[in-house]
Amino acid sequence: MADTFQIKGRLHKKFDIESKTATFQAREFVLLTDEQYPQYLKFQLTQDRCSVIDPFQEGQEVEVFFDLRGREWNGKYFTNLNAWRVTGVMKEAENSFDVSDPEPPIEWSDDGLKAEDFGDLPF
Repeated sequence: MADTFQIKGRLHKKFDIESKTATFQAREFVLLTDEQYPQYLKFQLTQDRCSVIDPFQEGQEVEVFFDLRGREWNGKYFTNLNAWRVTGVMKEAENSFDVSDPEPPIEWSDDGLKAEDFGDLPF
């Protein structure tokens, strides 16, 4: 079984579905990585997976799950990044909440109560 990889980045470009033969279709898209030296990585979707990129807009941050595929043809070698799943990435700000205006602390007073005052309660 081949290793699978995943990478996050911004969807830079989506291309149309291309029919390579009567029974084979493929679609490519480009991901722009968010690194010191950003990379433009071209991925390929094939057959029934061509539509997995449809819900995402160019500029949106996504995570791509993919396999490496390589082949030889007429003495030339080709490598494909074969995507099989794409998911949207929720930004940290969307996951967090604003603590700049916290609620006032809850004031607690035991009013001098003792454990015996609670009878046989289990807590």
